[in-house]
Parts: sequence; structure tokens; C-alpha cells
Amino acid sequence: MPQVPAVPSKLPAGGVSIFAVMTRLANEVGAINLSQGFPDFDTSPELIDSVARFMREGHNQYAPMPGVLALREALSLKIERLYGRRYDPVNEITITTGSTEGLFATITALVHPGDEVLLFQPAYDSYTPAVTLSGGTPVYATLRYPDYRIDWDEVKRKVSSRTRAIVINSPHNPTGMIWTADDFRELARVLQNTDAIVIGDEVYEHILFDGARHESLARYPEIAERAVVISSFAKTYTTTGWKVGYCAAPSAITAEIQGVHQWITFAVNTPIQMAYADAVRRDHECRDVTAFYQTRRDTFLSLTQGSRFRPLRCEGTFFQMFDYSEITREPDSEFAIRLTRDYGVAAIPISPFLYEGEKAGPVLRFCFAKRDETLQKAAERLVRV
Repeated sequence: MPQVPAVPSKLPAGGVSIFAVMTRLANEVGAINLSQGFPDFDTSPELIDSVARFMREGHNQYAPMPGVLALREALSLKIERLYGRRYDPVNEITITTGSTEGLFATITALVHPGDEVLLFQPAYDSYTPAVTLSGGTPVYATLRYPDYRIDWDEVKRKVSSRTRAIVINSPHNPTGMIWTADDFRELARVLQNTDAIVIGDEVYEHILFDGARHESLARYPEIAERAVVISSFAKTYTTTGWKVGYCAAPSAITAEIQGVHQWITFAVNTPIQMAYADAVRRDHECRDVTAFYQTRRDTFLSLTQGSRFRPLRCEGTFFQMFDYSEITREPDSEFAIRLTRDYGVAAIPISPFLYEGEKAGPVLRFCFAKRDETLQKAAERLVRV
């Protein structure tokens, strides 16, 4: 037989995503999966009916490459009403195959070999590979255990004349922290005398707690002029499997993003875009989503109150970080595996989100986007740990 030629890896340190690893383990041992971030309840029947209606009406062929105009118009109006900035729906909004494709297309379009990209770690695991594949160099500022706030002195040291982009994520996965207005004022100062573009991952924009306000990049004109706002419908509408997101940016940046987007997916699912357009027009504030997940978080905290897990502050997302230092001194990855095998609850360790030898604190991340009975069963097991 002919020998298969060796193929040097472009991502030799990449491996398999920690989400896939923990979900596979949870399935193997029959554990309750609080690791991967997806709900175990369905989206609204009305939204499903809406997709089916648009299918029956014949909206089953390619959508325009930038996205269905009705959806781009609905998003333009929503962003303006919520955050005060109007994006032209024709040439400043792009519909993507989820926020992950939006991030990849944006980073690929903007980052050139030799450029540096500032990332805040723990960093969602798709950021670094996208930078590396574009020939860029990831540079990390660290959000440190236990409060995971931004060290702006460190940020100022890390930004240089080679910084092409700064990627921010708020509400932040995996820590649950949110950027404040003060953080954005500091960011504006950092950006002075640089050519850096800001890339904002805002997929949890409607999942904030205790009355907090989402500080979108779009709220800050001097930043928004050089920024890409990336979000998705998956978390808001409980439709993680539909994979539809969007990028909003000034027209010159949008043109570059669409230049890459057209060669990745070209167009996104047409009837789903039509249905989302109706949903966004009906309720752009999504207050019910915010209230729903506030209840999920509070329920999970109440149920786990008798355990030796200590909750860290969670201001947004549908993830709760727990300090396990009263239970064991095991590294987080080892404890996450043992917790799954021995106690039947799967969580995500934080170390895979860290780079350059940075050590994780004694914490695991749990997803609470689950039904009451799922959270009840998981909490009963966690209390026994």
C-alpha cells in the first residue's frame, strides 16, 4: 500500500476541544453534563413554527451572502435602540454561521503574519487557533483568580505598535465577569495612538444578573469606529444547534470580513434567518431571557448551598464558577475527570483556557442552563462530594 505522506499540523498544540472531551466522558459514564454550554430544554414552539412557515412559503434557497436583509434590518434597529449606534443594514452587518465563524472570519480578515492580538485569559478556546492560523501572535493579559478583573497596567504593558487587534468577551466565558463602563474608559485610553481594532464577543449580551447593564462596544462611539461587535442567537433563543450569528462593524471593516466570510460558508440557513428576523422585531430587549437565567442561576446556587463548593461571583453568562479548595488540592483537569467518573457530574476545568504556563485556580465551571430536575439531581451529587 502507498505510504500516507506526513502532514505537518498547523495547530500542533491544539488537540481536541475540552468541551468535546468532557461531553464524551459524561456520555461514557452516564454523568449529568454541566460541562458543555447548551440547554437541556427546547426553544419556543413559536420560533420552530416560524421556521417551518418560512420553509413552506418557499424560502429554501441560498440567502444573500451578507445575510437576509430583513434580519440585518431588524438587528440594525435592535442595536440602535439598545446601545445607541446605528449600523447600516446593507453594508455594516454580516450574518454568519454562528459567532465562532464570525470570530474566525473577522480575525482572518484583519490579522496578518507578524501582527499581535491581545487576548484576555482565561480565553475562550477558539480565539488562539484563529490568531495562529492567520500568522498572528497571541499576547495574553490575565484575569486572575478569584475575582477575574482586568489589570489595566498589564494591558498597557502588553499593547505595542504591533498590536493589530484586541479581543474582548463580555459577559465573559468561562468566568462570568462583565466589563464595566470604567473598563471601556480604560480601553479608550489604551487605544490612543494605536491602530488596533477591537473585536467584541458579546454572545451572552442578554444574560446578565442583579440588574447589571450590558456594556456593548456599540455604546462607545470612539471605540465602535474601530470595532467589530459579534453576537449570536444561540444563547438568547436556546438554539445552539442552529448556528447563526452576526458581525456589526463600520463598512470598511465589514467589507474585509465579508471577503473572508464568502469563502467559508457564503450564506447561512435562509428560513432560520427569516424566523429570527421576526423574533428580533417582536422583542429586541429580551427581558424574559434575562429574568429566566437569573432564576436558573439563583436556583443552582440555592441547591448547592450545602456543598463544599464555594461559588464565585457570576455577573453574566449561564455558567457558574465554583472554588473547590475545601475538597481537594488536585489540579482542575484531574478533579474534573474524577468528579465526572466518581460522582456523575461533568464540569469544565479552567486550565485549557489558559496559556504560557499560567496556572488555574482551584475552580471548575458548571453550566446551569438546565431544567429544575437536572439541576436538582446534579446538586444532590455535588453536596455529597
